[in-house]
Amino acid sequence: MSSIYQRLLGPDFAKLHPKIQERFGFSSQDHRASIGRGIMEKVWYGKAYTLPFLYVGTWRNIMFPQQGTDVPFTIENYAYVDSFGRETVTWVRKYQFPNRTRRFDATMIYSEEKQKIIDYLGTHQHLAVEIEMSVGENGGMRLQSGNQYFYEGWAGFKFPMLFSGYADVLEWYDEKSGKYRIDVKVSNPTFGDLFGYSGAFDVEYLHVEPEQIPKDVKPVREERRE
Repeated sequence: MSSIYQRLLGPDFAKLHPKIQERFGFSSQDHRASIGRGIMEKVWYGKAYTLPFLYVGTWRNIMFPQQGTDVPFTIENYAYVDSFGRETVTWVRKYQFPNRTRRFDATMIYSEEKQKIIDYLGTHQHLAVEIEMSVGENGGMRLQSGNQYFYEGWAGFKFPMLFSGYADVLEWYDEKSGKYRIDVKVSNPTFGDLFGYSGAFDVEYLHVEPEQIPKDVKPVREERRE
């Protein structure tokens, strides 16, 4: 079975750096996990008026109102099949600040209906974000967020971007340092830059049976709507 990223990119997947192909190329049938450990050289947030966005994000492990330099972090990617039969990949990031650990949780699926990657943000998959992916000039993976939808119980609506942000992410492999690198910026058309981080990490690949996937990397609830 191809990974959800191979399905999306098709032949362009082969244009990625081999190390990035390895990072994005496994599915639940491979019984494999990618665990990254490294240092975020910079974690930042925007001007003071952006803080309400970030405080709301802490309720569901999305964004957070904290910044720093040389912050140790991990990123956990496990592939599994969710309760709706969808191939799913976890993106759980943990930042070890001096006074506390912050998390940024997400799960990605491939939407058959939209033929796009859907990124469910947070612990309860309340926010579903359409993701455009492409190959960067350096052989890295470029992710850019688009439309966003809020789902809770019977309610479901397109989320107004006045109260959210667009993400621009680039992950690549740096041959010189022998490390993976990532750069993330979340911005709002009205309020400007909201949040971001940049850093480098190493990756360890583990053999993981479905029952061995840690429960804390999976969402508390799963949302069928995409």
